[in-house]
Amino acid sequence: KGAKASLIEVFTNTSKNSAYSVNREFHIEEDTDFEYAKVQDINEENTFLYNAIFKQEANSKCKVSNFELGTGLIVNSYENSIDNKNIDYNLNGLVKSKDSSNTANLIKTVHNNESSISDINYKHSLKDNSKAVFKAKSIVNKKALYSKAFQNSNTILLSNDATIFAQPHLEILIDELEASHGATTGTLDKDQLLYLESRGISKDKAYDMLLNAFEGQIYDNISDELIKEFIDSYERDRYV
Repeated sequence: KGAKASLIEVFTNTSKNSAYSVNREFHIEEDTDFEYAKVQDINEENTFLYNAIFKQEANSKCKVSNFELGTGLIVNSYENSIDNKNIDYNLNGLVKSKDSSNTANLIKTVHNNESSISDINYKHSLKDNSKAVFKAKSIVNKKALYSKAFQNSNTILLSNDATIFAQPHLEILIDELEASHGATTGTLDKDQLLYLESRGISKDKAYDMLLNAFEGQIYDNISDELIKEFIDSYERDRYV
């Protein structure tokens, strides 16, 4: 209660034809500020199933940042039933996929009390024949007056064979709230690439600059500087 805490988890492997099932339950006490970062880097021919349930007491804050970097079959499930007042729940994700990876993020958030915020924001950069699913559902019930519920999914397709299925969904049962949802899909802006190249920047470097700017919005959402430093310096080779 009243604490400020941060946690980082890294999931990676060297095996083949394996399945991992991970369950997490986070109980965040009153007046607590909690930040959690998860890095998933499971290699191909492996399956990773991750299920997280969040329970927040009054006046608590929870910020979650997910970095999906693996090339296996990945299914993540996040659920938060907001039963108390003045809850702040922020869920961010970067899905950076290549080869034949398959990644799904299934998210459910239910507002059951007043004056709480849920903000879900995901970025996808997909190349080769990778596939991703973003399916989010936020429910705001009648007792959740003055709530705020936001969902956003943005995707950059870096090859003709990459695929995204994005389905943000709001179920609103009251009028006294703020809410929005959206999903965009596209490619790197050719005009921006040409502009950078016209300034003497190589095509490959211009490509990387635009992609880093797109993905960097998720890194920028991290509040804890130690988590940010860890993510910036993360290398798979240190853990396998």
